[in-house]
Amino acid sequence: MFQKLLKKIANELSAHNIPYMVIGGQAVLLYGEPRLTKDIDITLGVGIEGLKEVNSIIIQKLNLKALVDENFVQNTMVLLAMDEKTGIRVDFIFSFSLYEKQAIKRASDIKFGNTIVKFASLEDLIIHKIIAGRAIDIEDVRSIILKNPDYNTKYIKRWLQEFD
Repeated sequence: MFQKLLKKIANELSAHNIPYMVIGGQAVLLYGEPRLTKDIDITLGVGIEGLKEVNSIIIQKLNLKALVDENFVQNTMVLLAMDEKTGIRVDFIFSFSLYEKQAIKRASDIKFGNTIVKFASLEDLIIHKIIAGRAIDIEDVRSIILKNPDYNTKYIKRWLQEFD
């Protein structure tokens, strides 16, 4: 279910030249221990000025239902959508900061059949999880590090110091 929807999203965003990366629980499944996740989190390499185009893709191409209005998106930089067939929620996060641009460039290309889906790099996922800071996020960081002991600590420390 998730993989099929991820492929569909990746194909549409790529077709419209919208940079992106998968973060959150779906990315943890790639690098860490399997855990229950009920949604898909996508960081977009466009600022809020790309809302109309992204909204159009979500509704017309992906057949997702937008769950929030434009004011909510303007205030939170997050467009919540739902695939009504599967009940999977997709959070599209608008971001065009220097860090996010670099993180998207560093994203890992993961093949699902004939489709490339871009996932946050191991290091960028760790950074996202540490910044989020919830108990589940810290547990995700532990599982990722245990499973992948060879990672770029300098990169992580540098960006975490920037955000501190």
